[in-house]
Amino acid sequence: MALFGNAHTVDPAKAQQDYARLLGQGEQVHAAFLLIRDTILFTDRRLLLVDKQGITGKKVEYHSVPYRSITHFAVETAGTFDLDAELKIWISGSAAPVQKTFTKGVDIYEVQAILTQFVTR
Repeated sequence: MALFGNAHTVDPAKAQQDYARLLGQGEQVHAAFLLIRDTILFTDRRLLLVDKQGITGKKVEYHSVPYRSITHFAVETAGTFDLDAELKIWISGSAAPVQKTFTKGVDIYEVQAILTQFVTR
């Protein structure tokens, strides 16, 4: 699964409120990023990908990835001519990584630190 587009940060408290129906009891959103229409949430239990589909975006797929299923991940920092940073996450059982593109307004090192915190538990 590949997700493309530029991302920016979302207040975790707002994401907690907006996606409360998807969260388990006591589950907390630690970080959230909004793509053009899609969202990625880093909770204390899992990575949650919200994929809006179709022209209207009324159809939505919610993809839940337990951190223990992440086999490895990579970040690519922005360059001189390529101003976007990229995050790739490999999930066990899937050959293709989940890909996220972040604008220079998002600190890709912070995203890496969040993943490291949860994946290495």
